Amino acid sequence: MRKLLTIFFAAIALPAMAQFAPQQGLPGSTAISASDPSFTMWANGCVVHRGYMDIDTPSLGYPANGDSSCAIGAPDGITVSLGDSGVADVTFPAVIYNGPGADFAVFENGFGNPANDSQAFLELAFVEVSSDGSRYVRFPAQSLTQTASQIAGAGQYMYANLLNNLAGKYIALYGTPFDLQELADSPGLDINNVTHVRVVDVIGAVHGHSSFDADGRVINDPFPTNFNSGGFDLDAVGAIYHVHNSGVEGINKADEVTVYPVPASGTLFVRTGQNGKVMQGVLTTVTGAVALQWSLQPGLNTIDVSMLPAGTYFVSIQDDKGYQWQEKVIKY
Repeated sequence: MRKLLTIFFAAIALPAMAQFAPQQGLPGSTAISASDPSFTMWANGCVVHRGYMDIDTPSLGYPANGDSSCAIGAPDGITVSLGDSGVADVTFPAVIYNGPGADFAVFENGFGNPANDSQAFLELAFVEVSSDGSRYVRFPAQSLTQTASQIAGAGQYMYANLLNNLAGKYIALYGTPFDLQELADSPGLDINNVTHVRVVDVIGAVHGHSSFDADGRVINDPFPTNFNSGGFDLDAVGAIYHVHNSGVEGINKADEVTVYPVPASGTLFVRTGQNGKVMQGVLTTVTGAVALQWSLQPGLNTIDVSMLPAGTYFVSIQDDKGYQWQEKVIKY
């Protein structure tokens, strides 16, 4: 009888332990590498409002690690620390829309447990999105991590498969993905016109100033982190699906733009409409750095890209009225 009860309780416990995707590198993980070609755009703007190093001891002040520029561009391991309940609002060159599967990912700098690849030292954050920079909608976060004892230091590790819709569940240079489809019925949010992503540090205290998941459970993560790199360490936010910001009109039908070949090697061709207007073209890297600029004549334009390093770039074209067009290109 005792053996049967043991099996019964083990069967109850197993689904909870394996409810969500596991740590990077394990079967079923949803972690996305920073080098994954599915990323089409990186945040190019960030405003940070830091929280205290230790919300229970405000006199300690605020963390000082990094600044808002550290969250711009592709992940590089250089982060800005948010502190307890600190906030980062990031923006992009274009809007994010709801495509198949994950639409964007958030990167932190957690690190794995050398003795157990299922575990990692993690600092967590809520993620919210907005279509206007004013009203934000939060992804429904879930945490099944135990709350009987406080996670309190770098030697204490967490299981990613007990976490869902919390940024930072994956180790450094692997993004936590978010799918806008989950927010499809949210009032005031257009999931095909997301202009802002907000990252809000989780206060991981199991008692006192606690943060709660969507089901009212206390979220347990390292607390207090009363040092200069305390709180969630934001590295980057990358978009997978994006279109030009609908807040600015796109280039008119008569001025349609075609860029080819993709991928390109030595020469890139840009064809614009035959309406007599000269347009301005800019080729930028994924971090927003300008690689080339040109004036585009009506018709076919030939652009020499042979001197550029291989990688992903964005072509942005603007006409004399400020109407814009953008496309991703690959240089090999």
